[in-house]
Amino acid sequence: MSEDVQRGLRGVVVAESDLSYIDGDEGRLVYRGYSIEDIAREATFEEVLYLLWHGELPTRDARETFAAEMAADRAVEASVLDTLAALAAADERPMAALRTAVSMLSAADPEPEADPGDGAAALRKGRRITAKVPTILAAYDRLRNGLDPVAPREDLDHAANFLYMLDGEEPDPVAAETFDMALTLHADHGLNASTFTAMVVCSTLADMYNSVTAGIGALAGPRHGGANQDVMEMLLEIDDSGEDPVDWVATALEEREDWRVPGWGHGVYNVKDPRAVILEAKSRDLGQQTGDPKWYEMASAIETYLTEEKGLPAHGIAPNVDFYSGTVYYQLGIPFDMYTPIFAMSRVGGWTAHVLEYHEDNRLIRPRAKYVGAKRREWIPVEDRT
Repeated sequence: MSEDVQRGLRGVVVAESDLSYIDGDEGRLVYRGYSIEDIAREATFEEVLYLLWHGELPTRDARETFAAEMAADRAVEASVLDTLAALAAADERPMAALRTAVSMLSAADPEPEADPGDGAAALRKGRRITAKVPTILAAYDRLRNGLDPVAPREDLDHAANFLYMLDGEEPDPVAAETFDMALTLHADHGLNASTFTAMVVCSTLADMYNSVTAGIGALAGPRHGGANQDVMEMLLEIDDSGEDPVDWVATALEEREDWRVPGWGHGVYNVKDPRAVILEAKSRDLGQQTGDPKWYEMASAIETYLTEEKGLPAHGIAPNVDFYSGTVYYQLGIPFDMYTPIFAMSRVGGWTAHVLEYHEDNRLIRPRAKYVGAKRREWIPVEDRT
């Protein structure tokens, strides 16, 4: 057995999957054969979930049935809301609150004794979790702001219902469509850190709740989620300074040691992330609709500078999905620290799909480490140790 070390498992193929395909050199992302451009433009998030979980797009009847099942699963137990209230009082971070609440959901699951290898039962569990995550997040944000949670509505789709629960007002069609598209773009992305974490856990035959909770824990780390928040904090800092965005970034690159432009560079893409292309257009559209295109224009000016003058894309460093998603969420009125939880709200669909797929031919994931410590040491009695 080779002991060559591939740090971070970069380039190591550990499984086969037909869920999503990434071409990092061409800037392509595909869900089960459909280009992300077509999916983002034509599909609802519910259709994306159905495609990932069932392998095909739903018929009209299947789509309506599936959407109704998702909507019926949105409510959460009072005990979960009580726990969220306690966490809000303690000023817990939203991702940590989400992790705790999702773990609690298993206590009320109607199929507690289901075999984790039972694909149909596992899918139902994944559907329940996916349906309840928006309810958890919206309730938590309201509770920490001294407001009562807004009960979910079954007549709104997944995206619109979340925005409704967040501020108690039904969103306008443009906002709902934009948010639905953002969820679609984040639904799956190969074996990223959180997806692989969920797969490692499910390979032990732990159930869907354990796997999804583990995925949330992995996504909470700043090396995986959170760059879109960093982008908006940068843009707000620039705005407060009154400086030209390009001059500000040029100065920061020159004077701030080890500073990197947030939302640039990706572990897979060597060119502009195709999801960033789509969200760039939505950011522009939102700015035009509200009459305040400032955030899009600032981001666009920075991209032009880094592309044309600094030439970063020639070195494989280009905008990733986070560079424009932050401006989109900000214009939708979503709080900064909810950006990564929203990532989880979408990606739980991908985690569920990968768990279901991996269980079809499950094998315990058990890599090895190359030992580099001492090979033989003489035992020293405790009274002789110094």
